[in-house]
Amino acid sequence: MLAKRIIPCLDTIGRNVVKGTSFTNIRIVGEARNLAKRYEEDGADELVLLDITASEENRKTFIEVVTEVALELFVPLTVGGGIRNIDDVRRLLKAGADKVSVNTAAVLNPDLIDQISKEFGSQCLVVAIDVKRRGKKSWEVYIKGGKVPTGIDFKEWIVEVEKRGAGEILLTSIDADGHLTGYDYELLEYALSYSNLPLIASGGAGSMEDLYKALSIGVDAVLAASIFHFRTYSIPEVKRYLKEKGIWVRLA
Repeated sequence: MLAKRIIPCLDTIGRNVVKGTSFTNIRIVGEARNLAKRYEEDGADELVLLDITASEENRKTFIEVVTEVALELFVPLTVGGGIRNIDDVRRLLKAGADKVSVNTAAVLNPDLIDQISKEFGSQCLVVAIDVKRRGKKSWEVYIKGGKVPTGIDFKEWIVEVEKRGAGEILLTSIDADGHLTGYDYELLEYALSYSNLPLIASGGAGSMEDLYKALSIGVDAVLAASIFHFRTYSIPEVKRYLKEKGIWVRLA
């Protein structure tokens, strides 16, 4: 059994980390490089760096920002936003990313998943899926930073990305994101019932209990932003709590 992972998320616009609610009402938190260094020192298991407006603005991820953040880290770094082809992936890996996260480009060109997996290995490919609930046990996939509905059913998409060679899924509930009321646990259970890939829960963490509930369901990692950015909890505090609750985590 692998240890469960605690992953702070750095959503960026330029060099700044930002945080919003349901992908709107964005506010600046701080500089990406500084926050990355802080989380490295606090004992984060991994970091995710997402250029959240790159796809919407049809531009590529800031290589300079990736390089600056990677220099601060020894833990794995996943980078996403604006990736459109194999060359983009190659540039990010050379800049210091350990894994890449694709979302919009994968939906628009599913063959990209096969190409990345074949070229670099599935272990470095995270497929990010942003969804909104549209009914009981029904979610729709969104792209372009959660702005554009696709009409694609979540179940069909998660099954397809696994078949095409994804190594991991980063699943975000747009409805829950930034509300601090907990993950969409029904969504997580639903995802786990249709996919065998490692699953990272994202969107809605507001308490240590929220992290515990998601990990207890069976996800492999929990992504969180607000509770760490605004110092509601520290990573060591969260890990001690989880260990006391019987969750296997790596203590700092």
